[in-house]
Amino acid sequence: MAEQQNQVQQNQSQQDINQLLQIRRDKLAELQAADRDPFRITKYDVTVHSTDVKEDYETWEGREVSVAGRMMSRRVMGKASFCNIQDLKGNIQCYVARDSIGEEPYKDFKKLDIGDIIGVRGTVFTTKTGEISIHASSLTLLSKSLQILPEKYHGLTNTDMRYRQRYVDLIMNEDVKKTFVMRSRIISSIRRYLDGQGFLEVETPMLVANAGGAAARPFETHYNALDEDVKLRISLELYLKRLIVGGMERVYEIGRVFRNEGLDTRHNPEFTLMELYQAYTDYYGMMDLTENMFRHVAQEVCGTTTITYSGVEIDLGKPFERLTMIDAIKKYTGIDFEEIKTTEEAKKLADEKDVHYEARHERGDIINLFFEEFVEEHLIQPTFIMDHPVEVSPLTKRKPDKPELVERFELFIYAREMCNAYSELNDPIDQRARFAAQEAAFAAGDEEANHTDEDFLNALEIGMPPTGGIGYGIDRLVMLLTDSPAIRDVIFFPTMKSLS
Repeated sequence: MAEQQNQVQQNQSQQDINQLLQIRRDKLAELQAADRDPFRITKYDVTVHSTDVKEDYETWEGREVSVAGRMMSRRVMGKASFCNIQDLKGNIQCYVARDSIGEEPYKDFKKLDIGDIIGVRGTVFTTKTGEISIHASSLTLLSKSLQILPEKYHGLTNTDMRYRQRYVDLIMNEDVKKTFVMRSRIISSIRRYLDGQGFLEVETPMLVANAGGAAARPFETHYNALDEDVKLRISLELYLKRLIVGGMERVYEIGRVFRNEGLDTRHNPEFTLMELYQAYTDYYGMMDLTENMFRHVAQEVCGTTTITYSGVEIDLGKPFERLTMIDAIKKYTGIDFEEIKTTEEAKKLADEKDVHYEARHERGDIINLFFEEFVEEHLIQPTFIMDHPVEVSPLTKRKPDKPELVERFELFIYAREMCNAYSELNDPIDQRARFAAQEAAFAAGDEEANHTDEDFLNALEIGMPPTGGIGYGIDRLVMLLTDSPAIRDVIFFPTMKSLS
């Protein structure tokens, strides 16, 4: 019985919505019949944004301004009314009086709907209650909203719907808009910093024959014009290194990459990656650059190097801790892998500690698994984890004194990997051997292994100088600096399963 009543209520609610939607379409038809179609308007001269007026009231008081935006509320009170206009920067109240705009325009104003986009021209003043407002002298309907926005005080709270209809999310949730404005400012700040360091921003292919440079499964597609199967890039690395070979000594790229993987709070199959490469430096140079850049961006965008993420204070102002992977494992578990020399010993220890591994894994793989299992969760403050095993670093230069390790680091903040950097491998003979090992891993079932890239090997044989390189997950940095819990909160249109 209760279920039937609920269904009846839902049907009635839908009928009510349909009637309201029809009323909006009828209003539009009436305007069009009177040759006043708002969709025929091509421009409106905006002189100022809402918060500009509020933040510099002394300058604007008594002056005529022109604002435009979406009408989010309206109070009709006889011969005078109030409405609230929302634009890019915020919102402002408008006082609309019949005697100021005229009798017919006032009748038209009363027919407007919440969500309509309007332009208001008028004089800046303060109401008796102290609210900075615009006394309208004219009002123009610029676009008719034919849909109904969510109820004002509850907003758009359904998470799935927020991601699918980001345009409504941006209208209803001011914090969401602020997050994406911050995202843009963060990327701009990064560009300014790197440009100031002498880096050149470049672009490299997205459709590639060999998707290398990272451990990930690619998306595959078919290029009709060439009748060839191609892949979407999973990394920016191999093409940027080609540019280093060509003499472009400092390069970076910010762009989308595509990885055929699952969805969670930190992963989206298409995401924004930045990679940069600098000739004649190593991974220590990359550490210094990273630490300075994170500090610079936080200060410029957030106004401080001490930020709060998920209730935890993160200090980007003090020197970042630097630990080797083996020392980090020893620090948090007491296990010293310097004393575990063979793969057999490492696997035995993994069995004892219930760390899952695959038959193909070697000692270096086990070390990495122990780090992921027991250490990552402790790395809350900024920490560089250095000197990874060669088995998990196929594109990295070996340490001269410890060839089983490589000159690589990852930066962790709040237990999350923020970037990955190398002293880049520039020995083509060693690189070919590493590719062969990756091919063997792929044959053994590792779908994320790299494949041999003959053109890249040819570039290395031409000669690449000693080079430091690094990749940054831009979305994770934006998450950190905007205190956003999920990667979908910082991507305008995240990947979603189709509703059909």
